[in-house]
This record gives sequence, structure tokens and C-alpha cells, in this order.
Amino acid sequence: MAAINFKRKEIQLKIVYYGPGRGGKTTCLEYIKNRLHGQAYSDMIKLKSPENRTLFFDFYPMRVGKVKGFDIRVQLYSVPGQNRLQPLRKLVLKGVDSIVFVADALSLRRKHNIDSFKNLIENLGYHNKELFSMPFIIQLNKVDLAQENIPVISADTLMADFSEGLEGANLIEKVPVYETSAVSGANILKTLESIIMLTVKRLNFNAISKRSLSR
Repeated sequence: MAAINFKRKEIQLKIVYYGPGRGGKTTCLEYIKNRLHGQAYSDMIKLKSPENRTLFFDFYPMRVGKVKGFDIRVQLYSVPGQNRLQPLRKLVLKGVDSIVFVADALSLRRKHNIDSFKNLIENLGYHNKELFSMPFIIQLNKVDLAQENIPVISADTLMADFSEGLEGANLIEKVPVYETSAVSGANILKTLESIIMLTVKRLNFNAISKRSLSR
């Protein structure tokens, strides 16, 4: 549920970038930071392990604009991919409003995508949330590696992998999929714009306005 500050007329949204380790979540947020730094009202916070891998989350909030009299602020988080940090992945999902799943297009990482997707559903369940009840977008990252003759999977293969054994598998067919490159920035901002629009559209501004008037 979005955090609402009626005194400041502000709605704060939390978007989490989820996916397997080394899939490009951190690079995505760094690209966004570099391209939209003028919209930021806080610095990116990064905690890394000695191996220089993301340990907890990357935090990059930014202003989106005013909707129905409320300022919209967005906080972007990414989760750690390492299995040993499962409790932290679960913690980051607390209060999430929408999800961007960053899948790794490398063929050899196919199983990692599936395991991470299942882990996402499991961890959301811990917070009594269902993936398909919230705005959700999939990024198939590193597709540009195909130009270097490195084997990559297609979006169709990824979606087939995710739908196998999934309860309500038809729901995955409606999820937007963007082929991206976090290094070059291809479709990174387009994905961000789409998930923000989906999240804002999900807000019940009639209920928010009534709560505002009753205060």
C-alpha cells in the first residue's frame, strides 16, 4: 500500500527490482540515477560485499509529478541475488507497491531466473501479497550479448519457463516484457516509465481524497 502523507499532500510509491544475482539490477538503477539525477531528492545508497556485489539494496527516490493534487514520489529498491541473503530479500519486499523482475538473458542463467521467480512469489506470500495482484513488469536483460555470439534466451522461452507449473499460468501472458541492456540503457527508462504509470493507475484516488477530507 502506498504511503500517504496528507499534511504534505504526498504519495510515496515503492518499486522493487527483483531477480537473480548478476542479472543487472544494480546496473539498471545506476543507469537510472545517471540519467535522471536532476529529479532525485536523495542520493543512492549502496551496500556491497567485499566481492563488490550488492548486499542489501540500492535506493534511489525521485519525483514524478503531481496527480490529483498529490505529489508522487518513487523509491526504487533492488534486492540481493545471493541465496544466503534470502532474509534480506524478504525484508526489502515489505510494503512494496510494484515489481520489476530483471531476468538474465544468458542461456546458462536460465535456471537462476526460474528459481528467483519462484522465490519472489514465495517471499511476497510471506507479506500476504500475490504477484499478479500488483503492477508487474519483466525485463529480459543482457539481450545485446547476442551480438557477440553469446547464447541468450528469447522472451518467449522466458515466459514459458515462468508459466510452467505456475498456478494461474495464463496470468503471466498478460505481463509486459521489455528486452533491455542495463549497460547501454536500451529500454531501461521505458520500463521504469511503464511501471510507474501502472502503479499510479492502480491508486484509488477517490478513496484517498475522501480520507484527505475527513482529516
